[in-house]
Amino acid sequence: MLHLAPVPGEINANRRLLEHATHIAASQGAVWVVSPELAVCGYGFSRLIGTDWILPEPGKWMSSFCELVKGLGVNVFLSLPERDSQDNGLYNSVFFIDSRGAIAARHRKINTVSDGWSSPGSTIEPFEWNGTKVGILLCADAYTSHVAATLKSKATRILVSPAAWGPWLYGPNGEWEQRTLETGLPLIVCNRTGEDSTRSFSSAESLVVINGKKLLRHTSPASVVLTFDWDLERMALLSPEFVKYLL
Repeated sequence: MLHLAPVPGEINANRRLLEHATHIAASQGAVWVVSPELAVCGYGFSRLIGTDWILPEPGKWMSSFCELVKGLGVNVFLSLPERDSQDNGLYNSVFFIDSRGAIAARHRKINTVSDGWSSPGSTIEPFEWNGTKVGILLCADAYTSHVAATLKSKATRILVSPAAWGPWLYGPNGEWEQRTLETGLPLIVCNRTGEDSTRSFSSAESLVVINGKKLLRHTSPASVVLTFDWDLERMALLSPEFVKYLL
């Protein structure tokens, strides 16, 4: 998990941070690499640089990032805004880039009330990786039960949540634990750290949650790569704690 501190509006710097962190994760034997929500642009980007820069994906940078992923042999959950090439709508999205460098799945955030710039996605579907169905909850998608319940009904076995959700007003208050209790599914939460122009994420938690319990948890004011071992066949946590690599 890339527990990063993207700077709002600093697109090029954030891209370099993502590339560097992905290299570190790959060097430690990672199979899946998960970024936090809006890792490319930071949470408060729209107030600083607007939305005209958002492109249909894959654009030039994402195409080069897919080549990086292919060269490293990892699978990446990458969160960034995208523009729909047909209706010109803007979406807060997660792309799953597999180890061949192909975009194998995409999830557009459903619960977008707090975003202000994006339209809600309309599709809730798991994707299959090596025979396992994986569901994505993009940050506030975990706030209500609907998205997780729909994924559960479609034979999902594990939930992955890129997040930018800190402990301020309307901060997480048991939602992640509740989603795991309702569905019986394990949940991996990759949160961010750092600050934007209006709030601090330095106490935001990255987590592994099973049966309503936070079994692994991490907060830090600085960017860090977190690794842990997971048995995908038995859906079991193998690590007693995160291994941390500073950036």
